[in-house]
Amino acid sequence: MEAILLWLVLAACALIVGLQLVLLLRGRSGGVDADLAERLDRVEREVRLQLQATAQAQRQEMSGTLTQAHAATVQQLDGMRRQIEALTESNARRLLEVRLTLENKMRELQTDNGTRLEEMRKTVDEKLHATLETRLSESFRQVSERLERVHQGLGEMQQLALGVGDLKRVLTNVKTRGTWGEVQLEMLLEQVLTPEQYAKNVETVAGSNARVEFALKLPGQQEGGAPVWMPIDAKFPKEQYERLLEAAERADAEGVAVAGRELERAVRGEARTIAEKYLAPPATTDFAILFLPTEGLYAEVMRRPGLADELQRQHRISIAGPSTLTALLNSLQMGFRTLALEKRSSEVWQVLGAVKTEFAKFGDVLAATRSTLERAARNIESAEVRSRQMARKLKSVEALPAEAAQLLLGAAQEQDSEELDSL
Repeated sequence: MEAILLWLVLAACALIVGLQLVLLLRGRSGGVDADLAERLDRVEREVRLQLQATAQAQRQEMSGTLTQAHAATVQQLDGMRRQIEALTESNARRLLEVRLTLENKMRELQTDNGTRLEEMRKTVDEKLHATLETRLSESFRQVSERLERVHQGLGEMQQLALGVGDLKRVLTNVKTRGTWGEVQLEMLLEQVLTPEQYAKNVETVAGSNARVEFALKLPGQQEGGAPVWMPIDAKFPKEQYERLLEAAERADAEGVAVAGRELERAVRGEARTIAEKYLAPPATTDFAILFLPTEGLYAEVMRRPGLADELQRQHRISIAGPSTLTALLNSLQMGFRTLALEKRSSEVWQVLGAVKTEFAKFGDVLAATRSTLERAARNIESAEVRSRQMARKLKSVEALPAEAAQLLLGAAQEQDSEELDSL
């Protein structure tokens, strides 16, 4: 409709423009028809009126259209507003529901977490309490055991201190110190040798009334004659050795040298005394043994340059500690055994001859036993052949039931027993 009105307006405008052009051309030619001009004016007025009416109608129509469009737009906006309000309310309700749900879930989660944390705390507390109690009990037990051990150790230390004091008192006295060395020497001899191979407090030099602590019995030159004695005497120069150790602990070189010379002097004096009092070949060996009861003292004496060679060369005295004396006694024990075997070799040959004779007889007995066994084997083989023959003969005989056979054989056995008893 609007397009048609627009075309009409445009057509009217075109008509007016055309008429004006015609009038303009005629006016230029020299004359204008009044009637035509009036008509044109009337047409122009009608067209203008028509255009005004058309424009007014168009404006009214456009106003109505705009009013309707405005009303429709307002209505649409109102509907959209209501929809937005409804949507807002719905969203608000949903957000409220979501918030309430989240709050409930959070409260439930907090409650559940609190419950679980409480359970975990209780579990951890119980485990920690049990572990702590166990470890504390174990620690207290270990501490108690260690305190008990410390207490026992203190008691042992007290006993050891008393023993050390007693040992110090023993070693302070020269006589008692010598007895201690003698006891240790006797223990070594008892461990290695038999009582027949050594003697105690032996007068090695006849008529001297000087008795050595121990002497080993070595075989003499004559069979069954007097033994040859090897003297062994224990010495313990404690004072000189202790001064040497104390000087070494202080790093006193001069004190070490002085104490070392005193120790050498004491050892030389003891070796000279042993050689003068106990050596008398051929009743004794041409050397004796000076026994030092501790390995430390023995090592210190052997460390002195040329001291052991000097004692061996001048006094025929050999220095021995516990380990070296044990090795010497073991070698002597092997020598004693070899000598005993040499002495009893004839007896061994006689025993071997008797064994040879008996072994020949044993061969005869084995031959007789073999023939007896072969004869018994032949008898058993013959019995097996007869048994097979009897079995072939008895194949045609009807077998009795087991109970009847048992009764019959039992009666036969009783009869055989009675016959044997009567015989």
